[in-house]
Amino acid sequence: MRNQTHVEQLISVHAIATRLKTGLILAGLCLALLIPVAGCSSAQATAVKSGGSTYYVAPGGDDDNPGTIDEPWATIQHAADVVTAGDTVLVRGGVYNEQVTVNVSGSAAEGYVTFQSYPGETAILDGTGLTVPAADNGLFLIDSQSYLILDGFELRNYTTGNAGRVPIGIYVAGDAHHIQVKNNHLHHIETNAGPDGNAHGIAVYGTEAPSSVHDLLIEGNELHDLKLGNSEALVLNGNVELFTVTLNLVYDSDNIGLDFIGFEETSPDPAYDQARDGIVSENVVYNIDTANNPAYGGEQSAAGIYVDGGTRIVIERNRVYLSNFGVEIASEHAGRATSYVTVRNNLIYHNHVAGLAMGGYDTLRGSTHGCAIVNNTFFENDASQDGTGELLIQFDTHDNIIQNNIFYANDQSLFVSNDFVENENNVVDDNLYFAPAGPDFSEWGWQTVYYTGFDAYQSGTGNDPNSLFADPQFLSTITPDLHLLGTSPAIDQGENLVEAGTMDFDGNPRIHNGQIDVGAFEFIVLSQVMYLPLLRRE
Repeated sequence: MRNQTHVEQLISVHAIATRLKTGLILAGLCLALLIPVAGCSSAQATAVKSGGSTYYVAPGGDDDNPGTIDEPWATIQHAADVVTAGDTVLVRGGVYNEQVTVNVSGSAAEGYVTFQSYPGETAILDGTGLTVPAADNGLFLIDSQSYLILDGFELRNYTTGNAGRVPIGIYVAGDAHHIQVKNNHLHHIETNAGPDGNAHGIAVYGTEAPSSVHDLLIEGNELHDLKLGNSEALVLNGNVELFTVTLNLVYDSDNIGLDFIGFEETSPDPAYDQARDGIVSENVVYNIDTANNPAYGGEQSAAGIYVDGGTRIVIERNRVYLSNFGVEIASEHAGRATSYVTVRNNLIYHNHVAGLAMGGYDTLRGSTHGCAIVNNTFFENDASQDGTGELLIQFDTHDNIIQNNIFYANDQSLFVSNDFVENENNVVDDNLYFAPAGPDFSEWGWQTVYYTGFDAYQSGTGNDPNSLFADPQFLSTITPDLHLLGTSPAIDQGENLVEAGTMDFDGNPRIHNGQIDVGAFEFIVLSQVMYLPLLRRE
């Protein structure tokens, strides 16, 4: 997590409170914008600086050796049983056919315990031939340990055909804390157990209460070619708080990319059973599709990024495309809510069903409230053109804001679908719309009524009084490159919302010339750019 993102969280509560005119109850949203950044506490800084011994593991080693570079250990498991706080384990390149349970912890005083591929080499945990246990498992398992770093491993070929077993690449559970999972490459973690199977690439389950999994950093990992059944590529579930999930690349998998879950009885105390107070930033997620997943019977139901019952989470500066849904903020549990989630400065395009979905998918589900969808660029979503549009508003959505977004529809010219009347106190304004059919023949749905024409929609709903219908003038609609040209009507047309944060998608200042632009990018003349655009892996 970059320092400027940490500074971003220090926005004053007073500034946000001035937005009470929108009708939002913003107490929870204030907390979402003020959460500390995982990995940046003073205790962690002390731990990172502390010393310790360095040990080595290598193919052909011996666990009776002293663990030096000349006389290395043979197994990662041996290292995970015997090292102490502050130590580093460098694992030489090669294939290790083992499941590793980490039985040691670091400490704030003595430092992290680090397990890392030897520089310039890749240590591979290969699950070929291993039996997935019935109990908690993972090629790496961390259960109620602390101050640990896993860095630079490849994890692969961990599979089962047994619906009662759940293969997981990296599993963090219990009340583990101060954990960093960085730069790992996970693929071919698979359930082949039919419609009842489950698997995860990286899973974090907060299974204790009141003690949580906390101060968690998941950064720079690559996950792909995962067969997940009913589960997710990367998931935080239950009593998990104070987390940062950033700069990960997730693709070519048959269920949800990133998921943040509450109310599944993961924690023994319902009061703590909710992923919360986290940042989800600068991830790239694509080709997330349940079409060939036997658990879904051909339906396309997976989101690239999904908050299902989480609260006080900031989702910012992510790129999500070619998935079933781009982003979904919803609750699958009746009487429960996804709340105070901020979705800002993201690029969401060419997804199959909708760019963003919110609310319960039927009347037996929960609600979405107190959320902010601001300064995102939505481009040609609902690629299947099945009548969903760029934005899908479902059951029981209330007290949310949808502002400063660009919605660029495909040939269907449908922006919003909303087939539920339980839609109250949602503020929709300061957006920019464009579609091939033009303003008179494009379509919006609101509380089960569908309006043809921008004027008819505005007058019929009261929404978008300050919004525009105009071509946003992207740099390219072919690639696409969704930066703005200097003549774009989106420039200086947004509301200066504190919810929009301090940086645009590229890391440039979110407000330029005193006024925010609509969409994910702020137009800045090259000579005035203060931050270099972020490098992205795709």
